[in-house]
Amino acid sequence: MLAPQAPSTDRMFDAAATAQMERIVMDLGRMYHERNEALREVSRAHHEALLRLSLAADFKDDDTGVHIIRIGYLAEALALMLGQPAAYASMLSRAAPMHDIGKIGVPDAVLKKPGSFNPDERAAMNQHPRMGAEILGRSRIPLFQMAAEVALGHHERWDGGGYPSGLVGEAIPLSARIVAVVDYFDALTMDRCYRKAFANDVALGMLAEQRGKAFDPAIVDVFLANAPALLELRDRINRQPPSFEALVQND
Repeated sequence: MLAPQAPSTDRMFDAAATAQMERIVMDLGRMYHERNEALREVSRAHHEALLRLSLAADFKDDDTGVHIIRIGYLAEALALMLGQPAAYASMLSRAAPMHDIGKIGVPDAVLKKPGSFNPDERAAMNQHPRMGAEILGRSRIPLFQMAAEVALGHHERWDGGGYPSGLVGEAIPLSARIVAVVDYFDALTMDRCYRKAFANDVALGMLAEQRGKAFDPAIVDVFLANAPALLELRDRINRQPPSFEALVQND
């Protein structure tokens, strides 16, 4: 009977090389996972810091700070009603609350003035979209790119009469057009330091009057057609606002 032959040197080398390659692949996979988790943590921390700054800006205009929360949820709902993908709507819900972050740099005497602005005051107010976009920065992270886009464009007007760039129609990014509509309506229906809230029906009428003027007519039409659902969402948020931590944990 023949004795079993020892494995050839080539086969032993191949087995060792395969095992080493498997270890390298496993190590690379673990490093890739750790890298991605670290990037998510950095993004989450960045988002939290910017949300807190947005909240500070909102407190200058709204004693409750719930306005920016409502804007996020209403913008997401309206985006879905417009037929936008769920991923786009979800990102907009996180970007929209940062739309007025630039107001942190506007003096209270201007921001809370009950009457009309003089030319210097108007110039100061009109700087907040650019200041907001600068605060949000030129990030490579899509969320902050969208947030900067919204901050810069949400005071542009469909008819070209807005600021800071006088963009017309669809030259205004869709994200900013959506946020402009929900921001306008929500601001009308909340108490301000210089006036009481308008009733829902009055605010809806004021929004309809701006169709094709300040706002994208298609977006206004969808908002008005779905007003009961959007009002119910707003009221639900007012009854039980999500915590600040919950907003950040959505990242």
